Amino acid sequence: MDGTAGLPNVEGMDPRRVHAALSLLADGQWWSLAALVRESAAPRRSVEALLAGLSVERDGDRFRLDAEQAQKVGDLLAGGYRPFDAADPVGHLLPEHQAVVERLADFIARAPRGRHVLDHVAATPETVVRRALLLGARFWLADARLLCVGDHDLTSLAVGMIHPQVETMVVDIDERILAYIDERAAELGLSVRTRWADLRLGLPGSAMEFADLAVTDPPYTPDGVGLFVSRAVQGLRAQGRGRVLLAYGASDRMPMLALKVQNALRDLNLVSEAIYPDFNRYYGAEAIGSAADLYVLRPTSKSLPAATARADRFSAAIYTQGPQAVEAREQVKVSAADLGDMRPDVLVGAWPKDVLPEVPRVRLSTWLAKPYAAKVRQAGVAMPAGMEAVLPRVLMATQAERVRVVPAEAVGLGELAAILEPVFELVEDGRGIEAVRRNEPREQAASRILRAVMDRAHGKVANTWRDALIDVQGDLTKRQARALVAEAAPWAADVTLLELPMHRLRELPDAIRECLAGGRMPG
Repeated sequence: MDGTAGLPNVEGMDPRRVHAALSLLADGQWWSLAALVRESAAPRRSVEALLAGLSVERDGDRFRLDAEQAQKVGDLLAGGYRPFDAADPVGHLLPEHQAVVERLADFIARAPRGRHVLDHVAATPETVVRRALLLGARFWLADARLLCVGDHDLTSLAVGMIHPQVETMVVDIDERILAYIDERAAELGLSVRTRWADLRLGLPGSAMEFADLAVTDPPYTPDGVGLFVSRAVQGLRAQGRGRVLLAYGASDRMPMLALKVQNALRDLNLVSEAIYPDFNRYYGAEAIGSAADLYVLRPTSKSLPAATARADRFSAAIYTQGPQAVEAREQVKVSAADLGDMRPDVLVGAWPKDVLPEVPRVRLSTWLAKPYAAKVRQAGVAMPAGMEAVLPRVLMATQAERVRVVPAEAVGLGELAAILEPVFELVEDGRGIEAVRRNEPREQAASRILRAVMDRAHGKVANTWRDALIDVQGDLTKRQARALVAEAAPWAADVTLLELPMHRLRELPDAIRECLAGGRMPG
């Protein structure tokens, strides 16, 4: 050993992390590479370089120091060195919540597997519980609301189990995780509601100015962090009292990347009130040592204007993998030929400037945010690869008689036809999908209500449902109709159709029939 104070010299690796890895290897146990990374919080490449310079014994994919090397490390330990231990303000509280940790471990094990194209990496159950404990230790939660901007880690469930008085909203693009959180929250009786959103296109209206606190563990690119934190700021109802908790990690080998992220936070005029090193631990993410810091960010009077101005300017390529990765190849181009015989009244999405330049254009985010002002008979939609989950909402958001969505690489019928069947007839056609609006149903009460709700996708589901129920039954008051809707679908309050997760859209027809049965009206 010829490095600092007798430690091996690994370029770019902090000596304290070197010592942490050495102390683990010398304890007589066998260690896998992944476990060494997770426990030392050192990047995988650094641990590999460290192992390459040591005398180690191997057992398959596991390592430990041989006897002579272990003795040398033991001498270093006796010299006063201590394993690296990040600041942890709530670690002492963890033992009394071991039952919650065990329950979360089960939930995490049974949760939908992470999607690499969304940069998903599961946090450890201890991490998720410690996040909840930190919220309770640092903030007043008696009447608090929490916004989880993405929640593959199930932070919402941990907070609900430890602080049941907190009202939580989860916003995520992953339909599977939203359905899973709803199932577990119902099982536990927690106050958790879910909303679907692609944050690149905006925060759901019901999440705007909703929360006192926001938690996010975003893609670790500068634009990914900037976008998710911007949406978190937009979700705070009192900027002066609100806080955003951000999990962010970067490899010790890439300090410039961390600087770019911190510059993005600075541009949002946020104060870093606290940074807890390596607070978050993960199963995976070995490139960053399976660890991430926890930032407590305090908005200033300039944060919300900055977030509003910048949120829509961040690149759509916010991930590190997949078609929307920072280094992804150029997207498939669309052209006028993709429209076939259509002569659209409006072009929606990222159409090239030379395609029908005389036709009005609308950004996807605008199309989803509010009804289009002019009457539209035909609409052409360009869907970027990697944003397929937006398609059903884009179609529901239009009143057009005919919609053509291109290119084919970005769409697929799948369950799309089943969800949209009450409104559109869908046909896959070469490079795209044709959606033709059906005539409105005239007889079945349930079908009439369902169509009324789906035709007004920008309206509050509970309100459009209530009005349609009164229309088909005739003798109900608004109060009576509202009560029937709330009993059949408590999840329909204060949410638009475009914000509902897919599992709620699938439940909608049965909920309407249940509502009619409750009102003694044949469906």
